[in-house]
Amino acid sequence: MSQPLEGIRILDLTQVMLGPCATQLLGDFGADVIKIERPGQGDLSRSSVPDRAGLDNPVFVSLNRNKRSIALNLKSEKAREIVRALAKDADVIVNNFRPGVMDRMGLDYETLKAINRRIIFGFGTGFGRSGPYAHKGGQDVLAQAMSGVMAQKADPDQPLSVYATALADYSAAMHLVQGILLALIHRGKTGEGQEVDVSLYDSMIAMQTQEASMWMMRQERLNWAAMPLTGVFETTDGAVVLVGAFKQNPLRDICTALEIEDLSQQERLSTMEGMREHRGELQATFRERFREKDTAHWIERLEAQDLLCAKVRSLGEALEDPQTIENGMLIEIAAQNGGELLKMVGVPIHMSEAPFTLRHKPPHLGEHSEEILKELGYQDDAISALREEGVIT
Repeated sequence: MSQPLEGIRILDLTQVMLGPCATQLLGDFGADVIKIERPGQGDLSRSSVPDRAGLDNPVFVSLNRNKRSIALNLKSEKAREIVRALAKDADVIVNNFRPGVMDRMGLDYETLKAINRRIIFGFGTGFGRSGPYAHKGGQDVLAQAMSGVMAQKADPDQPLSVYATALADYSAAMHLVQGILLALIHRGKTGEGQEVDVSLYDSMIAMQTQEASMWMMRQERLNWAAMPLTGVFETTDGAVVLVGAFKQNPLRDICTALEIEDLSQQERLSTMEGMREHRGELQATFRERFREKDTAHWIERLEAQDLLCAKVRSLGEALEDPQTIENGMLIEIAAQNGGELLKMVGVPIHMSEAPFTLRHKPPHLGEHSEEILKELGYQDDAISALREEGVIT
């Protein structure tokens, strides 16, 4: 089947997660993604964890399928000339360097626009292109902290902590994909490219849209995790998460499920305000009762009352779940030449007429350098000379 981004070429100068996550999704739906990496080291994610696969470790593999890799030493003007040559026929160029780096290399938007007026210049930063934090190193955990996300806790008595998944990177990556697709649609109408930029910081602010409006308009803190009838409760063999909401009298139904007295009959707990005021007491009562039985028992009891609940599972358990398999969320790439079987998460977007296809396994560093240069018209002797000069590997 034809894919929606077939014929779109993307030059990918990104590394770590934000950029590679975005360009991988574009590649998953047909774009020709040329990954431009540093000789010897490549994308920083190739060495972010010690692993027996070295530069092809699972972290890198997870973010770089459907790409071709060329290793270019961008300190060399000849390497930058290659990027500019590629940009002449490219549709999109993406980077997540700090602001100013592309300008110093002569690969800024205005320079590339002079070569190709249709090019879309996408980039992700930590905090934005301008402003007091523009040149501050951007990183997921810093964005969590500075945006207010890290300060949101279900229990005020618990210490602050880092969210264990790269929340800012993933959300900013998806915003970058959206921006690039919007720019492609706009170009189809006008014939002109444009700049598209996103930041970790903005994505974290945007994720708190409800909380932000509540604070700006009412000076009140909205914290869904701290609702009085919502929480995570340990059982004899694990834990259950319960969301006591979207019902006429959820406290009554919780009490029925837990086989305790109907606390909603108490006047002090008959309103949401009263339940909020006595949240600590309610949660303690729930915790004590949940500890008496196993997870399966409580899930059955809660679901019998049509209450929203789930077992708290490990990632390993989730990956083995039949629903995960049914949704096509796991991908395996057969090993070649005795290599390791590659396993990664699939695509959460399911399209009936243009499904995801796996065209390229995650590339070895510089695996396609020669192939890409030949597409530009370089002959064997010229490519050999570039290798000898350290321009490519």
